[in-house]
Amino acid sequence: MTVGSKIQQTVASAEGVAANLRTFALDTDNQQAKQMYNQLAQNMDSIVQQLKNREQQVMTEEPQYKQQ
Repeated sequence: MTVGSKIQQTVASAEGVAANLRTFALDTDNQQAKQMYNQLAQNMDSIVQQLKNREQQVMTEEPQYKQQ
């Protein structure tokens, strides 16, 4: 498994975590918990973006991703 494919899997997992956190926020009536879940989801969004940026870098570095 290449670094690029590992990053892709990690991005998908992180997006799933963010979606779960948003669902938790919707499912609770506790405002403090809702705020916490939403903040954590935003943090995950930031992580996903950083991972996607790294994925783009890897795709330019790894030979199997280079266009012939």
